[in-house]
Amino acid sequence: MNIAVLSDIHDRLDHLELVLAKVRESAADVLFFLGDFCAPFSLAALAEGFANPVHVVFGNNDGDIFLLCKIAADYDHVTLHGQFAELQIDGREFALNHYPDISRRLAESGRYAAVFSGHDHQRYVHQIGDTLWANPGEIMGRFGVVSFGLFDTRTLAFEHVIVRNP
Repeated sequence: MNIAVLSDIHDRLDHLELVLAKVRESAADVLFFLGDFCAPFSLAALAEGFANPVHVVFGNNDGDIFLLCKIAADYDHVTLHGQFAELQIDGREFALNHYPDISRRLAESGRYAAVFSGHDHQRYVHQIGDTLWANPGEIMGRFGVVSFGLFDTRTLAFEHVIVRNP
């Protein structure tokens, strides 16, 4: 199964539209969002732009949790998990959290096949024991590059997809 991994929209709907077009081209089966929609309208754009299951954890820039919950309730394929998610897909365990310092510790636990985090707007992939820990980068483009990640649950391979690189 292919999973698209996104983080840190920060209301950049123009970038999100470009990213979602690439996600659809990739034929992703599931989407993980690692926090920082900012305004709740970004969740609506994400939900409308990807029809398969979407799993969301909150970041530090998701201020109106009530409205995010209200919007998510309009989309059967969107699940809000709060600050942390543990998911089992294809017989493997995965963890999602916005913060790298927490996610590193989750990866170090050895409990998960992969752990995904955002927050620092950086692209990286680390192998910690048997656990892959990855950050897809940012949709916002604060540091110039707009990117997301693609993860294959069968091979545990993660790749960064660069959507815009000024």
